[in-house]
Amino acid sequence: MSNSPAPARPPFRRTHLSVLSFLILALAGSPLLAQDPPASPPADWGPVSITMEDVPYPHPVSHIEFTLYGQDVRMAFMDVEPAGGGNGQVVVLLHGGNYWAASWESVIDRLVDAGFRVVAMDQIGYGRSSKPILPYSLNMHASNIARVLDHLEIDRAAVFGHSFGGMKASRFALLYPERTSHVGLVNAIGLADNRAGREWSEPTPAPDRTYDAARNTIRGHVAEWDDAYLEYVRIHYGWGLSGDWPRKAMVRALNGDVIRSETVVYDWPQIEAPALVIGGEIDGPNFPELATNAAETFQNGEVVLFPGVGHNPHWEAPERLSQELIEFLNR
Repeated sequence: MSNSPAPARPPFRRTHLSVLSFLILALAGSPLLAQDPPASPPADWGPVSITMEDVPYPHPVSHIEFTLYGQDVRMAFMDVEPAGGGNGQVVVLLHGGNYWAASWESVIDRLVDAGFRVVAMDQIGYGRSSKPILPYSLNMHASNIARVLDHLEIDRAAVFGHSFGGMKASRFALLYPERTSHVGLVNAIGLADNRAGREWSEPTPAPDRTYDAARNTIRGHVAEWDDAYLEYVRIHYGWGLSGDWPRKAMVRALNGDVIRSETVVYDWPQIEAPALVIGGEIDGPNFPELATNAAETFQNGEVVLFPGVGHNPHWEAPERLSQELIEFLNR
């Protein structure tokens, strides 16, 4: 047995954008006057397919097919080649529970321009992937990420997840350490174990998807409104007008049960890959504290917080978010 001392843990890094930096970003990328989405849906808004074929994606979409719990499913993803031959690194992007792979569009383009190959996945139950009724779990989602990487013959990748995707990225890094070069949590949920006292009840789907529910979901994820986000309101509202809404609603309920009944906080101390906990500070009153604690819990973690930015920094501050991800990957 070697008598060499154990390597020192890298110093914990905590970064906040300065007030001046925030003001520059706000003036450059946000309207000067606060806005809100309209109080009622435009008359021409209609149903949107829960399989999203009628929603454009920024890059070609491919699929793999496999079986889960005896059901044939397909999983969609965008595999975007890097500019200029690339740097040999692969980045996997995982969307949040209210979104799909195309929501990462601005970040995908910036990472590709910086030389990274990007694989943005629609998890099973979301986007253009199948929406089976089955027992969802973080382990299942993590194994599906590995299936796509196997299909693409990618041995190792950096895995970044937004919101619910942050929980999936954490679990992937735990289950597949040899395949994880870096892990990133972008305004992740599940930053504390809140299961105590939560009695289980059968997942119950919402009977409908009203315009107010769609509007409030998207408006609540950004600090300052921009009409560019209306497309997301339209899609959420359109699902509720689809005849397939009951299936979509059931899948949402089943994944909601995963969020309530599982935790990843005990995964983090076992993850050796460099970890970045990053996001907008305006994401609940305790988010900065929870994010900092999460970063300190990883073996090799750091935290970066953006003042004046909400739950979706890949919309509100894509340039700054991409810059931080690229610097993290290159360290």
